[in-house]
This record gives sequence, structure tokens and C-alpha cells, in this order.
Amino acid sequence: MDATATTYLPYALLAMGAYALVSPLMRVATTGPNAIPSDVAVIVSNTLLVAMAVGVILYTGQGFTTHLASPKLAHVLAAGVFLGIGILALYRSLSLGPVSVVTPIFAMFLVFSSVIGFLFLGESFTARKGLGIAFAAAAVYLVSGA
Repeated sequence: MDATATTYLPYALLAMGAYALVSPLMRVATTGPNAIPSDVAVIVSNTLLVAMAVGVILYTGQGFTTHLASPKLAHVLAAGVFLGIGILALYRSLSLGPVSVVTPIFAMFLVFSSVIGFLFLGESFTARKGLGIAFAAAAVYLVSGA
């Protein structure tokens, strides 16, 4: 394993584990007796997200305002728009449908993000990666019952 993998891999695994709990928890929170509307759930959960991010920034001393002049800020803002759309739609779909169908369909973003990486970001494409993407798409199709 190369040195960069040892840097990002623990974070990727932590993200996977944490994200695995989001859909089931939101499904429970937004359905049944005393259900919280999905849009309210977005505000509450993402307020916590912002508070946690502020804590990390303060703890690590990264600063905040110095980065607001970056020419890459437009990319961050665009990502924020798409993140907002995605989370609002995910939480709404979880309030309406089963986790076992909604989550695999949502997870197709992984396939599309990978393809974007290959096509537009110059990331290497191999037959193995292509096969993995095909299997991921097939798995989503099979699991979602679509």
C-alpha cells in the first residue's frame, strides 16, 4: 500500500461506517408516530454537521476566512448546492420508501462520481476499475429490486 493510501484510507473507512448508519436512522426518525419532517431533519442533522466542522477547524487551527478568497471557492459553493439538493432528496425519499431500496439507488452516486473522475479529472481507468463499477451498478440494481 502506498503512503497516500495510508493517509486517506482510515478516513474513507470511517466515512463508510458512519454513512452506513445515516439512512436507517433517518428512516426511523422521519416515519411512524412522532415522525420528524424530512426537511426539519435536514436542518437539525446538518446544523450538527456544521458545529462539528467548526470544532475541527478550531482544533486544527486551519482558519476559515483566509480561504474565502480562493479561486476554488466557486467549486465549493457548487458542491454545496448539489450536496443540499442530494441530502434534501435523500431524506425525503427515506421518509417515503424503504432503506433497502432508497440507499442502494442513492449509492449510485459512487459509480457516477467515479466515472466523472475518469472522464474529467484525469484519474486512471483500468479494466479492474471498470469491472468494479459494472458490478456496483449491477449490485444496486439487484438489491433495490428495481
